[in-house]
Amino acid sequence: MKVKEILGALEEFAPLALQDGYDNAGLQIGLAEDAETTGALLCLDVTEEVVDEAILRGCNLIVSHHPLLFHPLKSISPSDYVGRTIIKAIQNGITVYSAHTNLDSAHGGVSFKMAEKLGLMAPQWLSQKDDYVCGGKATTAGEGIIAAFPVALSQNDFMERVKEVFHLRSLRANMAKKESITRVALCGGAGAFLIPKAIEKGADAFITGEIGYHRFFGYEKDLLLLEIGHFESEQYTLEVMRDIILKKASSLPVHFAKTNTNPINYL
Repeated sequence: MKVKEILGALEEFAPLALQDGYDNAGLQIGLAEDAETTGALLCLDVTEEVVDEAILRGCNLIVSHHPLLFHPLKSISPSDYVGRTIIKAIQNGITVYSAHTNLDSAHGGVSFKMAEKLGLMAPQWLSQKDDYVCGGKATTAGEGIIAAFPVALSQNDFMERVKEVFHLRSLRANMAKKESITRVALCGGAGAFLIPKAIEKGADAFITGEIGYHRFFGYEKDLLLLEIGHFESEQYTLEVMRDIILKKASSLPVHFAKTNTNPINYL
């Protein structure tokens, strides 16, 4: 199957029109777009090491969540990691594609996968956007979701589940004390802007990758805030991308990158 057919499947699930205005989702490097796909390597971030891994695994397609080309470039040279990554991908005929905020806003995307991993049921959008067409049907886009546990958890059990599911060594939380947790709002990445929506929708807790120091203030009586790390919150995005690709090309070799691109260390 051609690379462009795989990209078409990704864009049918998460149309580029859904991306935020500041974003640069979509085709990043496309010299081999018309080539037959030899394999797809999925990652959150594209680095030189990820390109090396694609070469080693025989993949001529890299699909990332975060765009390699996020800011305008004035030059492409080996003087920085973005330039070196671009040069290496082009030299090896590797197509690079990113599904970013369009995948966040697509129904069944990043936040839905987070909820699924936690065992939350009946997810609904926190902030609803316009409809779009997916699989020939009108589908609603949005930002963040709210869902519920079948049975309420104690605050401590809930926090331990979050740590286990997202493989966390530590967890940042505000000073809220909730008797139980049933309704949970969440958003992959930097979703602190949705805290007011979570309160409006009656969430007991809100989980996101980044909150920021000052946003932790003032919500102690409203809901439990959990900051789990940007990379950690989006780690299961690779499963979303894998399922889209395999639905289109069930026999295609699809790999999760083993390269750890999280730039933050916990010591």
